[in-house]
Amino acid sequence: MKTIFMGAVAAAVLAFSVNANAADMPAAVKTYNCLGCHAIDKKVVGPAWKDVAKKYKGDAGARANLIVKMMKGGKGAWGPMPMPASPKMTEQESAALVDFVLGL
Repeated sequence: MKTIFMGAVAAAVLAFSVNANAADMPAAVKTYNCLGCHAIDKKVVGPAWKDVAKKYKGDAGARANLIVKMMKGGKGAWGPMPMPASPKMTEQESAALVDFVLGL
């Protein structure tokens, strides 16, 4: 019984932490339908954003590179599926989204 209770508590804490991060998402996530291909903690079409944060942790040039990649698109960093460009995304929107992702 204690194991079941502790499992339920752990699941509730995990669900809260994911929802708390979701509440902090920049508006660009909705505007550009980012959740159609990404999720915070699991691979969808593109990588989980937590995996992106982990991959680029400590990389001094990552922020600048990812800001450009979100606007212009990219391919090859996470497999064969390219990330489409978001030509209407502003640099400020891209920077806010990159900061959110790298902060996970």
